[in-house]
Parts: sequence; C-alpha cells; structure tokens
Amino acid sequence: MFSHIMLGVDDIDEAKKFYDATMSVLGYSEGVIDPKGRLFYFDKRGTFGLSVPIDGQPSSCGNGSTIGFAVDDPAVAEAWHKAGVENGGTAIEDPPGIREGGGMKMHLAYLRDPAGNKICTLKRM
Repeated sequence: MFSHIMLGVDDIDEAKKFYDATMSVLGYSEGVIDPKGRLFYFDKRGTFGLSVPIDGQPSSCGNGSTIGFAVDDPAVAEAWHKAGVENGGTAIEDPPGIREGGGMKMHLAYLRDPAGNKICTLKRM
C-alpha cells in the first residue's frame, strides 16, 4: 500500500543504533545512510527512512500517529521490543502481549524511538 514511510529525527547516529537493533530482529539489513545524511531500510515491499527535518526545525512526533511493523511470530515481537528498550527506546502502553478488539486477537508491542516516534509490531492471531 505504501511506497515508503519517513520519520523525523534529530540525531541520525542515535536513530541508526536504535533502528539497526530493532530492524535486524525483523530480518532487515543494517540501515544505509545516503549522501544527504538520511537513514534508510530497504525491502522489496517498500522503504523505511529517517531524516533530520529538511526545514531545519527540530523533529517532532505526530500526536496520535503510530507506525506498525508486521511480524509473523509473537516471539519476534518480544525480541524486537527488548532490542528497542536496550538501544535507547522507551516501552509504552501495556507490555507486549495479546489484545482483543473488533472481534480480533492481536499480539502488539509498542515503543517510542529515541526521537519520540511511536512504533509497534503487530501479529494478527
């Protein structure tokens, strides 16, 4: 559905440490920093990028915004969450686990990255 997602960060090195750790758990290769200083994770389905805002203003997280990464196994979500907390992320909401809503069961794990962006993993049960 999406070609790419780009999040703002103020510190690319800090973002790379956090996202290299969490994205590797999801099976992605180490992030690539391009000549403009943007950080990218490539996949045949799309691209996930991080950048210092081009307007020169500080980055900010979207209030009510969440980026979700699909996982095939709750154990991967648990490992992703652990890697995130160990690399500068903050655990938020309920601990990783199964939640029910709308007639569905889902395994969810939520983090804030070092820049404050809200991200999660999701496995539909």
